[in-house]
Amino acid sequence: MFFFSVPLGKLVRRVTRLRGGGSAFPGLVVEKIDPGFMARTLTTLPHGVAVVSGTNGKTTTTKMVVELLESQGLKVFTNRTGSNFTRGVAAALLGEVDWRGRLHADIAVLELDEAHAVHFVNRVPPRYSLLLNVLRDQLDRFGEIDKTAELLQHVASKTTGTVVLNREDPRVARIAGALDQPESGGAEVRYFGLDDSLLSTFPNDDDMRAGPGSPMPVVPERPDADVVLRRVGVDDADFEYDGAIVTTHMKLRGVYNIFNAAAALTLARCIAGQGSGPMDHKSLLSALSNVAPAFGRGESLIVDGLPLDLVLVKNPSGFRLGLKSFPAGGYATMIAINDNYADGRDMSWLWDVEFDSLRNGGVDQLSGSRAYDMALRLQYDEVPVGGVDTDITSALAAFIRDAKGQPKRIFCTYTAMLAIRRELSKITTVEVVS
Repeated sequence: MFFFSVPLGKLVRRVTRLRGGGSAFPGLVVEKIDPGFMARTLTTLPHGVAVVSGTNGKTTTTKMVVELLESQGLKVFTNRTGSNFTRGVAAALLGEVDWRGRLHADIAVLELDEAHAVHFVNRVPPRYSLLLNVLRDQLDRFGEIDKTAELLQHVASKTTGTVVLNREDPRVARIAGALDQPESGGAEVRYFGLDDSLLSTFPNDDDMRAGPGSPMPVVPERPDADVVLRRVGVDDADFEYDGAIVTTHMKLRGVYNIFNAAAALTLARCIAGQGSGPMDHKSLLSALSNVAPAFGRGESLIVDGLPLDLVLVKNPSGFRLGLKSFPAGGYATMIAINDNYADGRDMSWLWDVEFDSLRNGGVDQLSGSRAYDMALRLQYDEVPVGGVDTDITSALAAFIRDAKGQPKRIFCTYTAMLAIRRELSKITTVEVVS
């Protein structure tokens, strides 16, 4: 059967694209008729597979890792569609393999949703894994936050080469203790981390839930990190690795993206360091400085000659860091909150975000299926609200019309972001994610 699965999958992919269908559907088809397709294709790659997972930052971090590795001359396969389920990986493969099912690449770097990463690694054990963080996100799917940590631990346990962990997230860092050490045949563990001066900028989930007067948590001694983010500037950052501090310009915006750059550097250095020749550090840093935000993750579009920024928000930490990274002053602001499956049904986390920074300028427009929940939340923080319209199309049109002559910023959940990008593509240039 597998002799026919690739041609059939490619045909389904072509028909689906012509009809404007979802990018993951062909992957679902090929998974059904040929369950061994992914493993058979990916296990032949010289450098194997690297999996990137965690609650926040998967898409941008994966994009960074890919561009860093390409700067070292590696040919990289990745799931650029943004579909981080296994069927999304299969669909992306169908677009890259030849008619015989051969993938011409050195390594695969794959962004995977925490739950689907478990299914993937059971089929295709990765050589590398990068585990970013564990935060409250889509608890309707994952239940307690410790369940999410267990999913990531399973990914680490299936990794055959190197596991890269976030030193500053206790639920991620403690995964190291559950892994066999290299001397017993287990994976090597590496870390990325923060300078002490930046720790308060990135509170973990327990820190965010601690109220005034709560006892200070006992912090275990932090292991040495391969790459440490030392400073974040307006358009540059300092990273320390190999005993030296390097400064590089950054196109990426948002402190969370810069921290993820430390994660990407760590993984890329692990992979490139396994090559036959020495790493080209100059090219590595040049590539890092030129990485643009992934779609919707601080992406800046042009509308009426002025910038319109899209900032994805999906949990308390992400929204807090988004508000901190993209100050409201001088910008018209819109917030669009949906509660579709891909967003997570439970929006109670909005009450764990402080919106005081929006109080002076207010919010011009609220939209999405939970627009009125957002309006109530802002009322408690005394943030003035202009309009409320659950229909994203009409709300976006009103926002652009009423804020004419001003730069604009939209904070939005995932499915709201997709709807907004579709509407914006009718009036401006929007990167097509195929």
